[in-house]
Amino acid sequence: MRRLTLFDRDTWQEIFGTIRKHKLRTGLTALGVFWGIFMLIFVLGMGAGLKNGVYRQFGDRAKNVLFVYPNRTTMPYEGFRSGRVPRMTRADIDILKNNIDNIDGIAPRLSLNNRVARVNDKTEEVEIRGEYEDMIRLEALKVYEGRYINRADREQSRKVAVIGDRTRELLFGDRSGIGEYVMLDGMAFRVVGIFGPEQIKPWTESDLEAIVIPLTTMYRAFGTGERVDYFVCSAAPQVRVSEVEEKVIKLLKERHHIAPEDTRGIGSSNLEEEFQSIQNLFGGITAFLWFVGIGTLLAGIVGVSNIMLIVVKERTREIGLRKAMGATPQSIISMILIESIFITSISGYLGLLLSTLIVGGIDALLVSQGADFENFHHPEVDLEVGIGAVVLLVLAGTIAGLIPALQAARVNPVQALKDE
Repeated sequence: MRRLTLFDRDTWQEIFGTIRKHKLRTGLTALGVFWGIFMLIFVLGMGAGLKNGVYRQFGDRAKNVLFVYPNRTTMPYEGFRSGRVPRMTRADIDILKNNIDNIDGIAPRLSLNNRVARVNDKTEEVEIRGEYEDMIRLEALKVYEGRYINRADREQSRKVAVIGDRTRELLFGDRSGIGEYVMLDGMAFRVVGIFGPEQIKPWTESDLEAIVIPLTTMYRAFGTGERVDYFVCSAAPQVRVSEVEEKVIKLLKERHHIAPEDTRGIGSSNLEEEFQSIQNLFGGITAFLWFVGIGTLLAGIVGVSNIMLIVVKERTREIGLRKAMGATPQSIISMILIESIFITSISGYLGLLLSTLIVGGIDALLVSQGADFENFHHPEVDLEVGIGAVVLLVLAGTIAGLIPALQAARVNPVQALKDE
C-alpha cells in the first residue's frame, strides 16, 4: 500500500473528507484551540501595552542613576550633634569623580526659588537652577530649540540661560527668545536654548517653568557659595549603580562626619532598584498570562484529542483494512497526526491572526485619536510571542493527535475487520 505523506494528495482528500463529514463537531473542537491562542496573544498584547506605559514613565532617563541629597542626621558623631543637615558642596562632586571608579556621569543642581525674570515689561517669578551639562542626559530632559548649557559655559562661567518652554511663552510670547536676553534679578543672561521634559506630567511641570544657568555662574552671580542641593550620578556600562551607591554614601559620610550606621544623614534614591522591581512585577504578570493562556489552549487540545479518538473509533475497520493490506504503524500514526496538526494549526493560526489584528487595531485607534493614557501605551504583539505561539500550535497538534495515533497503530487487523 502506498505510504501516506504530508504532500500526498490522497492524504489531504481523506482529511477534508473527514472534516466535511463532521463539520459541526470539527468546527466546535477547532473553536477551543482558536479561542486559546486568541486569548493568549490578546492578553499578552494588552500586557505589553501596560508594560510600555509604565516603562514610558522613565522616559529616556538612564536606568542606572542615583540621586543623592543631604538629610537630617539622627545620631551624634565625632562631636557633632544629631539633627543637623550636612551641607554638600561642589568639592564633594570633584572628590567623588576623582576617587570613585565606575562613575559614568555626575550632575549637581542648586535651585533658587521665586526669583524675578524680566523681558522688557514682562516679569515672572521663576526657579533658577544652576547645573552641570550632564543633567539633561541624566534627568532625561529635552532641548526643544537651540542648545543646553555645555562644558565651556560651566568652565568659563558664562552668563547664558536655557529657559523652560512655558516661561519662554510667558516672557517672549510668539518669539523663540534664542539670542535675546532675559534679566534675572537684574542681571542679563543670553538665552541659548528652550527645554522641557520628555513627557509632560504633574511631576515634570516645574521643568517647563525653570531657567537653567551654569552652576559656576550661579556661584559668582548670586553669591550662593559653592552649595549643592543634590546631585545625580550614573554608573559606567555593565556596572550596577547599587555598587556605586554604597561607595558614594560611605565617602560622603566620612567627609561630613556622619555616623556610618546613620541611615538618614545622606539620602539616596536608586532608580535601578525601582526599575528592577517593575521588571520583576511584569515578569510575574507575563508568566501568569502565559499560564492562563496555555491553560485555555490545553482545554482546546483536549477537545481535539477527544475528537481524534472518536475518529479512530469510527474508522477502526478502515484502519484494520489498511494494516491488513500492508500499512505500517508509522503510516497509520502519520495519518492521524497530520489530521490533528492540520485542524489545530489552522484554527490556531486564525486565532493568532485575529488577535494580532485586534491588538494592532487598538494601537492604531489610540494613535489616530491622539489618546495618551498614563499607564497604557502602544499595545503590541512581540515577535518572540508570535514565534512562541507558532511553536505552541505545532506542539499542540502533535500532542492532541499522539494518543489517538498510537491507539490507531495498535489496532488488530483481524478484530478490526470483524468490528461492526
